[in-house]
Amino acid sequence: MASNNPSQLLPSELIDRCIGSKIRVIMKGDKELVGVLKGFDVYVNMVLEDVTEYEITAEGSRVTKLDQILLNGNNIAILVPGGAPEDAE
Repeated sequence: MASNNPSQLLPSELIDRCIGSKIRVIMKGDKELVGVLKGFDVYVNMVLEDVTEYEITAEGSRVTKLDQILLNGNNIAILVPGGAPEDAE
């Protein structure tokens, strides 16, 4: 039986616990997204709502607000439950 210790959870169980909460998604390349996780599938394709996209460009950083987005799991590098680091302060 799994305990409540996150280190003993399967990755899919941890992501499942994040549904309805803010999550930070670091993509392969130069993009990060922060939004509310609405759902995901076995390929870690994700639906996020109330999304803020941060993109690093040659001109500097660009911030885009999106109502809803579908992310392809192949392009996700890191998932951080809880949102952006500035949200934790």
